[in-house]
This record gives sequence, C-alpha cells and structure tokens, in this order.
Amino acid sequence: MGGESGSTVTAATGGDSLFEKIPEKLHFDESSSDSDSDSHSESVKPEISSVKDKVFRLFGREKPVHSVLGGGKPADVLLWKNKKISGGALGVATAIWVFFELLEYHFLTLICHSSILVLALLFLWSNAHTFIHKTAPHIPIVHLPEEPILQFAAALRIEINRGFTALRDIGSGRDLKKLLGVVVSLWILSKLGNCVNFLTLFYLTFVLLHTVPFFYDKFEDKIDPLAEKAFIEIKKQYAVFDEKVLSKVLSKIPISSLKGKLA
Repeated sequence: MGGESGSTVTAATGGDSLFEKIPEKLHFDESSSDSDSDSHSESVKPEISSVKDKVFRLFGREKPVHSVLGGGKPADVLLWKNKKISGGALGVATAIWVFFELLEYHFLTLICHSSILVLALLFLWSNAHTFIHKTAPHIPIVHLPEEPILQFAAALRIEINRGFTALRDIGSGRDLKKLLGVVVSLWILSKLGNCVNFLTLFYLTFVLLHTVPFFYDKFEDKIDPLAEKAFIEIKKQYAVFDEKVLSKVLSKIPISSLKGKLA
C-alpha cells in the first residue's frame, strides 16, 4: 500500500511538472516566433526603404522641387507659396504682353506716355497741395539700390560664362552626339521663333515657369510614373536611332585623323 501511494504521489508530481512545462514551452515557442518575426520585419524594412529610395523622379532629382528651383523667394513665387506676389507677377507680365502684342503698343511710346501722365499728375497734385495747405508737398525720392543690381549682374555674368564654356566644349569636337543634340534643339527653337515673336515667346516661357512647377509639385506622385514610362520609350527609340544612324555616320567620319591634325 505504501509503495502504491508513493508511486501515485510521484506520478502526480510528475504530471504536475509536465503540465507546468507545457505552458512554458508554448511561451518559449511564441517568444521565439515573435523574435523571428521581429527580425524578419527588421530585415524587410531596409528593403522597403531601399525600394522607396529608388522611386523614379523626373530629371533624376533627389531634392524637393522647391530646392531644385533654388529655394528662397524666387522658388516661393514659382510654386505660388505667396499667391498675391505670384498672381501680381503673372498679371504684370500679362498686361505687358497685352499692351505690346495685342494693342501693338511700342515700348518707347509707352515710356513717353507714362512719363507724361505721371509728370502731369505730380504737377497738378503739387499745385493743389500748395494752394490748400500753403506748403509744398513732400515728393519721395526714388532711387535704385546698388546691391541688388550688382548681385543680378554678377549672377548673369556667371551664367553667361557657363554658356560660353559649354559652347566651347561642344565645339571642340569631342562629343558629336552632344553637338547634334544642341544643333537640333537650336533648329527647333529657330522654327519656333518664326511662328511667334520674342515677346510672345518670353511671355509663354514666363507662364510655363509659373504653372508647370506648381502643378508638378502638386501631382508629382502621378506624373513621375508616366514620365518614367516615357523616358524608357525614348531610350529605346534613341538606341535604335543610335544603332542604325549615328553609328554609321560616326564610322564614316575620320575623327582620329582630325584630332591628330588639331594636335
């Protein structure tokens, strides 16, 4: 009887310890599976971030549109951050285009008529103020600040020098493809110049600068995939053109002998 009771107690304690171990085992398995899932999710995160980093952006840009446009107040105007200034600039450009293009006003005529109107108004206002208040009115002195004009001239000089450097590199005979690209672009621009005059072309460019960046910044997530497809198709067509046309043309031009003569 004693042995049977002892074996019964031992079996009971063994069963209790067995039942205690089962939840611990299950808890351990759950924690290990959680850690595995955590490690797997951590390994997946860099892959997701790398995929996001490889998202196609128009012209290969890596910065926001505001930074690409140079930042500061000019970028704010082009992106309509301040609607009053942007609308005012576009309104002034439209008024100038209407005066000179639609109404066929000449620049010298406009300057003379504007000066006559301003001088006449100032003369009448000055005499009326003196007659009423017995004192001469205070007419503010208008002068152009020196620093902004010098900064604009310096920036314009740098851009012109860059253009001369680019033209020199293109004309040095090193890259025929770049030369052909520039020639085709200038030819298209000349054909466009035959259709519209310089003022209309300048106004269209001004309007595009005030509309295209704004809409692109607003809908870039929809525009970039379409642009990616377009760039892929352009690359395919250029590869075909390069293989069938440019390669044959380059093979017939003795560029090495020309370089030797120039050297």
